[in-house]
Amino acid sequence: MASTVTSGTVRTRPYLLLVTTMLLWGSGFSSSKVIVDHLPHSVVATLRFGGGALALLIALRLSRQGGGRQRTSPRDWARATGAGVLGVFVYNLFFFWGLSLAPAIDGSTIVPVMSPVLTTSFLLVTRQEKASAARVAGLATGAAGAVIFFVGSGGDAGAGQARLAGDLLFLLSACCWAAFTLSGRRVLAGIEPLKATTYATLSGAMLLGLYGAPSAAEVAWHDVPAYVWLNVAFVALGPTAVANLLYYRGIRDVGPASASIMMFVVPVVGTACSALFLGESFGTVQAVGAAVLLVGAVLAVTQGGLPGRWHAPERA
Repeated sequence: MASTVTSGTVRTRPYLLLVTTMLLWGSGFSSSKVIVDHLPHSVVATLRFGGGALALLIALRLSRQGGGRQRTSPRDWARATGAGVLGVFVYNLFFFWGLSLAPAIDGSTIVPVMSPVLTTSFLLVTRQEKASAARVAGLATGAAGAVIFFVGSGGDAGAGQARLAGDLLFLLSACCWAAFTLSGRRVLAGIEPLKATTYATLSGAMLLGLYGAPSAAEVAWHDVPAYVWLNVAFVALGPTAVANLLYYRGIRDVGPASASIMMFVVPVVGTACSALFLGESFGTVQAVGAAVLLVGAVLAVTQGGLPGRWHAPERA
């Protein structure tokens, strides 16, 4: 009896950690929007991931003091660093640029819904997973929903073309995150999640710092309100350091397909936070597009059920 309970806990724990990740990410959209309204998007990205990298470095140092001293090979370090360039630097260039043009509620729908769709599409095209009628129908439905959503963005009388441009940048962010998720399998083949997350976040944050330095020099730092700094601290620690670490652990434990499915929690949390704290909402056309996109994405990724059991990759 005890062994059955223990086995169930082991199977459930990764999904609980992933749910925590999605709650943090969902709340991070509206919090990041608050910061972007006061600081250049390149500076916001640097603050968020620079702070996140610092928190992870401290955690890594403490873990080593506790006895975790596994040596990292140059290949493992290079893989994690490369993942950081894609999943932190490039992703956030598009994401925060988009956030400066479009509402946070758009990003909280496009990025977490399109990322699993793109991940699944890649796995199907490369024949790493099998195609089925349900998946093809889901991808087609999702594509139709995305078109409706973007048409609704362009037709928004209050924002016009700026909102559409921001939404397209969110789509590019989703492409980067899908690639980042797929790369996690190789990155985690030879390195523990905390090290992988730390190296990836640090490498991306350094590039963001170089990119954002000219804009940072022009900021009137003494005029930045205190509540903005509170949001900076939150997104650096919660949606960045903690959430990214838990996501990497989720990829290791349940695989990229199952981990990406959990991202469907993010739009619900993100929409609720955007409406509650920012007063944002969808237009009618966008709401219809978001609903169709979400239905198609769930069908494409899950096929009406969850992926099979994942076996973590052995060290390369």
